[in-house]
Amino acid sequence: MRTINKDLLKVAANKLMFTMDESQYDTLLEEFHTILKQMDIIGEIKGVDDVEPMTFPFDVTTSYLREDEIEAPLERDEALKNAGEVVDGQIRLPKVVG
Repeated sequence: MRTINKDLLKVAANKLMFTMDESQYDTLLEEFHTILKQMDIIGEIKGVDDVEPMTFPFDVTTSYLREDEIEAPLERDEALKNAGEVVDGQIRLPKVVG
C-alpha cells in the first residue's frame, strides 16, 4: 500500500483542481493518518472479514412511492404559463456563459 505523504496529497489536489496552502496539507495529512490508524484498529477485530458489508444500517422499504402511470403530457401553453419569458415556444433564460 502506498504511504500517504504531503507530496501525494499535492498531486491528488492538483488532479482534482484544488488549491490548498501548506497548513491545509498538514491538517489533511494528520486526518489521513488518524483514519489509517482507525482502519488498522478495525482490521484487528476478530471475524471482521466474515461479516457481510452493509450499505445502509437499517432495512428500508419504500412503500410510499406510487406506481408510474402513463398520462397525457401537458400542453405547451400549460407548461409555459409560469415561465418568466417565452420566445418561440421556449423559455428564455439569462446568459450564464461569458
